[in-house]
Amino acid sequence: MTITTTPLETDTALVDLGDALRAGGYRFTTTTPATHERVNRRPGNARARSTRDVFGWSRPFGPGVLPERIVELMDIAGVLDRDGDVWRSRVRFSCYDGEIFVHSAFPTTAPDAVFFGPDTYRMADAAIAEIESRDRPVRRAVDIGCGTGAGAITVAKRAPGGEILAVDINPVALHFARLNALLAGTPHVRVCDSDLLDAVDGNFDLIVTNPPFMIDPAGRAYRDGGPHGHELSLAIACTAVDRLAVGGTLVLFSGVAIVEGRDLFHDAASERLAGTGLTWTYREVDPDVYGEELDGPAYAHAERIALVLLTVTRE
Repeated sequence: MTITTTPLETDTALVDLGDALRAGGYRFTTTTPATHERVNRRPGNARARSTRDVFGWSRPFGPGVLPERIVELMDIAGVLDRDGDVWRSRVRFSCYDGEIFVHSAFPTTAPDAVFFGPDTYRMADAAIAEIESRDRPVRRAVDIGCGTGAGAITVAKRAPGGEILAVDINPVALHFARLNALLAGTPHVRVCDSDLLDAVDGNFDLIVTNPPFMIDPAGRAYRDGGPHGHELSLAIACTAVDRLAVGGTLVLFSGVAIVEGRDLFHDAASERLAGTGLTWTYREVDPDVYGEELDGPAYAHAERIALVLLTVTRE
């Protein structure tokens, strides 16, 4: 089926689709790609039997699985692929903090794919913890490399009077972030095309970021952190700390390859922050994640991959 629509009609339909799923009780926590593949390989999981199968697990389905209104909205939004009786959704929906977020369907192999997953949850949790620990309101905040906009939206819900920016260089991410801000009812989130903070002015009370941190030979925007995985995280840290207002904090959630016991991102960040007068903490959130990556040549030098949280404050 081909439906001719305007971009506004397409976007409205996609927001309506998210609202309809939420109203119907849809709940889905997005896993890592490796877990996703394992679960979908199980017997009986080849085809979708529910909305969670379609919009969470990205399984193929056919007529009769979804309500007609959901299928109609998918068609209008242009996110339904049909090949005979094998249909697929081009998008997924994930849930966090009482909200629903639209993002790219699995597998996220396209260079401009927008991923929402376990690290999104962890980064947003860290942002909430920082806001709750502050003794002053967040008047201006930015989510660097915003992806779905989850970080910006999480902050915006707790800073209703603040100016909240969501920046990225990926047009698909910016599109999803705008739609997700509508779905969350946070119109004060301003979505901007910006390479780090190059296109936005001023200082910030809060900067949150979950940059790509994998060594990715394919160079996918949502995944590639540079030749050693931590280069983009370091670039963001160096840019962000210069844009902190007095009392402002950077919350950077990332991952690092540990090589012969050394955390090279920690060493580089420590060198950059030395002598700045800034207060900072650095800790491993999880010492061993994404172990399947160690089987590939990109991580042949690493003994493990750890998740880390860097917070920097200008007192």
